Amino acid sequence: MELFYSSDCDGIRIRLDADESAHCVRVLRHRAGDEISVIDGRGTLYRCSLEVADAKGAEAVVLERTPGFGAHPYRLTMAVCPTKNIDRYEWFVEKATEIGVDGIVPVIGERSERKVLKTDRLRRLALSAAKQSLKGAVPQIGEPQSVRDFIAAAPDGALKLICYCFDDVGRVLISDALQQAERPILILIGPEGDFSPEEAALARERGWIPVSLGPSRLRTETAALTAVTAVYLFSVSH
Repeated sequence: MELFYSSDCDGIRIRLDADESAHCVRVLRHRAGDEISVIDGRGTLYRCSLEVADAKGAEAVVLERTPGFGAHPYRLTMAVCPTKNIDRYEWFVEKATEIGVDGIVPVIGERSERKVLKTDRLRRLALSAAKQSLKGAVPQIGEPQSVRDFIAAAPDGALKLICYCFDDVGRVLISDALQQAERPILILIGPEGDFSPEEAALARERGWIPVSLGPSRLRTETAALTAVTAVYLFSVSH
């Protein structure tokens, strides 16, 4: 199935932007009258009839809509410190989108080696991965913020989990913590040098649950993707 994306839909007509129009008309050679499938990035799939086959501004008429297309039965936000090698972080964004995540927030820790991150490319990667993996919703990519700010602003009603390597506190396996997964889930993953003791202490004071991903020491992006996979597998098995 080929999926196109549009944020310009009134429920009756859909207009594709220049990039999507060029891909639809020039690359895939769709013509007026062809049926195409379009997602709105918020979870709905539209089956459409292409009416204006213009490579600069294609338009289609909605024939059928499918809410919740490719949806998962949980609400997950990953707050992950950017890696020094940005390719590794981009790989995480792509794969997490394929598996199922609702939001990704780059957070900057006291020990982060990368302090600056541009999010435009991450949003393009998330959109591409959502289309490739047949999902109607595209994860929201937040603007970078500090670990401390994210910890402090997290809502009280969410299941708040922090993964880190310190041995000074008891941790539970993430699979055990997810027994409470009927509420929104926030998972916090630190940088290559891990969270500082002060950041970890603040998280515990604010009700974050220390969790373990197992005995192996994982890279930041590997730990983040392991956490996403744990939530996904827990949801499909319960």
